[in-house]
Amino acid sequence: MGVYEELIERGLLAQVTDEKEVRDMVNAGKATFYIGFDPTADSLHVGHFMALCLMKRLQMAGNKPIALVGGGTGMIGDPSGRTDMRQMMTKETIAHNCECFRHQMERFIHFGDGKDDAIMVNNGDWLLDLNYIEFLRDIGACFSVNHMLAARCYEQRMEKGLTFFEFNYMIMQAYDFYRLYQDYGCNMQFGGDDQWSNMLAGTDLIRKKLGKDAHAMTITLLLNSEGKKMGKTASGAVWLDPNKTSPYDFYQYWRNVDDADVIKCIKMLTFLPLEEIKSMESWEGAKLNEAKEILAYELTKLVHGEEEAEKAQSAARAVFSGGDSEHMPTLRLSDEDMKEGSVDIVTLLVASGLCSSRGDARRNVEQGGVTAGDEKVTDPKKEYKKEELSKGLVLRRGKKNFIKVIAD
Repeated sequence: MGVYEELIERGLLAQVTDEKEVRDMVNAGKATFYIGFDPTADSLHVGHFMALCLMKRLQMAGNKPIALVGGGTGMIGDPSGRTDMRQMMTKETIAHNCECFRHQMERFIHFGDGKDDAIMVNNGDWLLDLNYIEFLRDIGACFSVNHMLAARCYEQRMEKGLTFFEFNYMIMQAYDFYRLYQDYGCNMQFGGDDQWSNMLAGTDLIRKKLGKDAHAMTITLLLNSEGKKMGKTASGAVWLDPNKTSPYDFYQYWRNVDDADVIKCIKMLTFLPLEEIKSMESWEGAKLNEAKEILAYELTKLVHGEEEAEKAQSAARAVFSGGDSEHMPTLRLSDEDMKEGSVDIVTLLVASGLCSSRGDARRNVEQGGVTAGDEKVTDPKKEYKKEELSKGLVLRRGKKNFIKVIAD
């Protein structure tokens, strides 16, 4: 089985421009491909996870990855799938975010000067100094406004109002592919399925300007059984930066996926052999919990390393078995945090991140969803003294959210 056939078997591929050409190219290790990452934050998140895994799989098969960071497009922001305009960033912020991305990508792909080694390219190198009139004459003339307005990537923004500022994004992304083809021999672009229109614009531009064929292939979007994008929690995105989402919380996110999604996620995101995964497809009941542990462990190991994955799994198992763990996420309270030597349960729930607000905390307590140690807490005014917290108290909201509180 070639890498292309494996991608299909794992359910990763959505659309492709020329299946035979693309199959032959990637199976022979002859693709120089790029995936774009707009540096809208200082960390990648679960939404980028499949792209990173795809880059790793293709590089393992001898293909060359180009990680294109949007130092130029990031100044505008991709309108795809959005109902509002992205916040604009400074050049300094974008440069910092790009450097953070490279550090995280190095866990998935190998950068270097070799034939198959990945390179990182910043589209700010060619976009920020463009001459507007020359660009319109040379590139803008290749695009039909009618065709652009029909593109899926603008669909949601058209309902609320699409600025001309954002309307340029498709042209800029197409120009990226054109420049990468010329400068690096990049013959293929990969991206999420919501990027299909933008990607076809790039292949069309290369054909019109250079008379050459380039290809595009989209990755299946990572959706749960309800059709919603995965990678979001009540408190926001699940980040790859351990300072934004701890390895334990990252592990717990995958440990808590719905039963209907676990095997699909193992297929799409882990590097376990397909034969091993197929044997899991008949698992039910308690065996599905074992599958969730496998998923959580494998993905945490990919992002944070084996040592952190072992710690996260150990902590999770200790909590689920009713015990404690030195690796459990911990909230440390100082004397300043405890007025007159005590603190109430609502304050603890908000400070620990188990609840998003004091109102949310009170509701959880009153509805019987909070446990402190072995005691269910139903009184929002319940207080704990420093002595009670000095050895650590495990707080639990619901069945799957835990933290240990210690008063220093």
